[in-house]
Amino acid sequence: MGRILVWCLAVAGWASVSVAVAPLQVVATTSMVADLVERVGGDRVNVQALMGAGVDPHLYKATASDVSKLQRADVVFYNGLLLEGKMTDVFNRMRRMGRHVYAVAADLPHDDLLHPADAPGHPDPHIWFDTALWARCIDAVVAGLIRADEDGAEVYRSQGVQAKAHLEVLHQWALTKASDLPAAKRILVTSHDAYSYFGRAYGFQVIGLQGISTVSEAALADMATLVDFIKSHGVKAVFVESSVPHATIERIATDAQVRIGGELFSDAMGTPGQIENGYDLGTYEGMVKHNLTTIVEALR
Repeated sequence: MGRILVWCLAVAGWASVSVAVAPLQVVATTSMVADLVERVGGDRVNVQALMGAGVDPHLYKATASDVSKLQRADVVFYNGLLLEGKMTDVFNRMRRMGRHVYAVAADLPHDDLLHPADAPGHPDPHIWFDTALWARCIDAVVAGLIRADEDGAEVYRSQGVQAKAHLEVLHQWALTKASDLPAAKRILVTSHDAYSYFGRAYGFQVIGLQGISTVSEAALADMATLVDFIKSHGVKAVFVESSVPHATIERIATDAQVRIGGELFSDAMGTPGQIENGYDLGTYEGMVKHNLTTIVEALR
C-alpha cells in the first residue's frame, strides 16, 4: 500500500520514469526480534522496536502510541511463547483482521523448547539465548516478509541464508568462549530464569531467583535457599539484569558474601552505540558477546 513511488521527469521532449521501492514498514516488539528482522530485510525494511533498552516485556503494556504504530505497520513480528503476555490479545485481534502479524517462535518444535516445572503449559520464551535455536526463527521472518512483499522474496531468502551463517559463527564463538571456564565453575545465578536455553547450549547450570517471568516477586524462603546454594557451591559472583530491578539480587550477594559479577542483558538489548568491552550492546551479537565475556571473567 503506497509502496511504489513513481517519479516522472520530462526534459526536451522526452520523459524518463524511475521506479523505487519504499521500505516495508515493520514493527517488532523486542530489540532482539527487531535485530533479526533487520538482518533478513536489509534495505527493503524499516524496523521499529516497541521495547527499548531496559524494558521488561513480561510486564509491558501497549500504549496508545504503540497501537498506532502497529496499525500503520505493513508487518508485525513478535517473539511469542507469551513473552509479551499483556500484548497477546492485541496480536490476536490484528491477525483476525487479516493483518501480517507473526510470532518468530511459532514454528519451533515442541521438543526443542524448555518446559519449566513451575510453569505448566507455558514454554520458556527466552529462546534467543541459544544462538543456534534463535537462528531457526529466521525462517518465520523470511516467510512473513515474503507474504507482505512477494517482489522481495529472492532478497529475503538470500539474506536469510546469510543471517543463519552469521549466527552459526556467533554460536561457535560462544561455545569456544564458554570452554574457557571449567565446567565446575559454570554456575550462573541471576535475577530471573531467563538463561535456561543459554545454560543448555553452553554448558551452564542456571539458577534464577524468580521463574521464567518477572510478574511475581521472589519469596523470602526462595532468597534464603539461594543464599545457601551460593555458599555451599562456592559460587564466586552473581549477576544483575538490565531489565530487572537490582535490589533483590544485590541483597542476595550481600547475604551470601559474594560480589556482583556485572550487569547482563536478558529481556532487552542495550542502547545502539553503547559500547562495552568493545561490543555494541545495541546489537544481538554485541549483547551475546558482552554477556558471555562478563560471565566467564567474573566466574573465572
